[in-house]
Amino acid sequence: MDLKSELLKSIWYAFTALDRGKSGKVSKSQLKVLSHNLYTALNIPHDPTTLEDHFRDDNDGPVSSQGYMPYINKYILDKAQDGNFDKETFNELCWTLTARKNYSPSQSLIGAREAFKLWCLFNFLSEDKYPLVMVQEEVVYLLRKLFTATGQEWLHEGELSDHFTQNPSLERAVTVWQFLDMIESGKLTKPASKESFTLGIQSAYEELVLDVTQKGYMWKKGIVRRNWNERWFVLKACTILYYVNEDLKEKKGEIPLDKDSVVEALQDKDGKRCLFCIKTLNRVYELSASDTKRRQEWMESITMAIGLQAENKPPLHREQKARRRELRQQAAQRKKKEEQSLVVLQQEKQKQLQELERLRRAQEEAQAIWHNKEFQWTEQQEEMEQVLQKQLHQAQEDNLHLQLEMEQKEVEAGFQRRRIQELERMQRGLEQALEVEIQARTREQAARSAQARLLQEEEEKLRELMRLKSEQDLNPLLWQEERQQMTHEAQALQQAVDELRENRRHHKQDLAAAKTKRRQASRCVKQWNVQLTRLMQPIGPGASLSKQKSDVMSHRGDGIFLPMNHGPKDPHHKIRTRRKSDRPMGSQVSEDSSESDSDDYENVEEYLKNLSLK
Repeated sequence: MDLKSELLKSIWYAFTALDRGKSGKVSKSQLKVLSHNLYTALNIPHDPTTLEDHFRDDNDGPVSSQGYMPYINKYILDKAQDGNFDKETFNELCWTLTARKNYSPSQSLIGAREAFKLWCLFNFLSEDKYPLVMVQEEVVYLLRKLFTATGQEWLHEGELSDHFTQNPSLERAVTVWQFLDMIESGKLTKPASKESFTLGIQSAYEELVLDVTQKGYMWKKGIVRRNWNERWFVLKACTILYYVNEDLKEKKGEIPLDKDSVVEALQDKDGKRCLFCIKTLNRVYELSASDTKRRQEWMESITMAIGLQAENKPPLHREQKARRRELRQQAAQRKKKEEQSLVVLQQEKQKQLQELERLRRAQEEAQAIWHNKEFQWTEQQEEMEQVLQKQLHQAQEDNLHLQLEMEQKEVEAGFQRRRIQELERMQRGLEQALEVEIQARTREQAARSAQARLLQEEEEKLRELMRLKSEQDLNPLLWQEERQQMTHEAQALQQAVDELRENRRHHKQDLAAAKTKRRQASRCVKQWNVQLTRLMQPIGPGASLSKQKSDVMSHRGDGIFLPMNHGPKDPHHKIRTRRKSDRPMGSQVSEDSSESDSDDYENVEEYLKNLSLK
């Protein structure tokens, strides 16, 4: 805490003491008197012009702390310098104003002077916020400090915690007046006596408020007369003050300390023991402690003060106070974060509870819906089971009928397989009959061709004979030899004609035999066609056995064979037509002209007989 903040706390008590109506405002005349006293206490030169200008009489009305604060900061606090004024005098001024209004000493454990020192200690340890309060941790620290100074141990921390717990309005912090009431009640100060407690207050006041880190009697060697004088020394942050005695009424001088100061132990001399010296820039101070322990304590304290000066650090108790406040702030931040986290967690928990409640209601609704659906599904299941039982019974009956039909179909299939075998056998017989018929037709065709060839040769012979006859008729006067030759030729031709007739007769016989065989083959084919036609009816699915006894199923599918009403009425029509159409033109001509040829042959024979007679 800097000097300005420390002074402002005491001034705040003085300002609130002047605010008798607790309105937050003080009259200008009272503020003028307060400002004048502050100038004097802080050893600041008076500036009446500025004071009058700031508090002009033409601007009537009281001034609030916010209105008085700019003047305090600019003209008083900014000009105050540490070491240029007596802090105790300044604090006594402010304490006098505030104690007159707020404090009534009871003289039970502490007096007015001790109350003033506790007030100063409270201001030092209070928080930097208004109204000023001291937190529970600092109360514990101060009470422990007071008892430690008296060589005792403070054992009432539990009672203090109970006091804060039983009074939630305190919010784990107290004002200076509440703190003084707690001390005067004696509940937190047992078993300390009034005298020991007063000494503890004085020790804590000097250390914390006056920055006294060490004090006591030592011998000091003079710089002029070089004699040794006993003095009361007081070590503060940056200086050592020494007085005639411990009542501090007559100050004899001071030893300034800076970063260049040095403390060294000295050998005993001049009948003095436990010597040490303090070397500054201007002088060397020789001192003698009461014993070696006190010398060591003084040297360590002075060395620590010089080190703090060199590092530009505040005294140790102030640094510890700042550290405690920093730790409290960090703890407060952590607590705030924890509270925020707790709030977030509570919100999350509340959301989760709401979500769980919503899920519970949804689950109950789902269970109700499920029960309804389950009841409906049960009814539907029962109905479905009944339907399935009926379907199963019907399927069993259908299966039985199907098995019967399958057995019947197996019988029908066996019958159809036998029919197919019979058809295949008939097909093979028909193919053989057709092969025989084709062979017969081939032989008939060969016979007809031979007959046609013989007829052609006979015609050529007849044309040769007619030529000879015409030549004989044209030349009746041919020589006898020629006529004989011609007669021989005619006889030869006659003989050839006879041979041809004989050959033709044999060929006619062969042709007749071939026709007979062809007719037999045609009759065989006709019989096979009749049987095939009787079996050539397609097998339809689902037809009765009695109806299918005359039907035939082929491996090529239904209707592979034509029924009788789908083919020509005469089964031999196609064969006869083919038979006629397959005949060659020569054979047809030869058949048609066979009778005429025979008549011609008879006429030729008669002609040859007449020619031989001639």
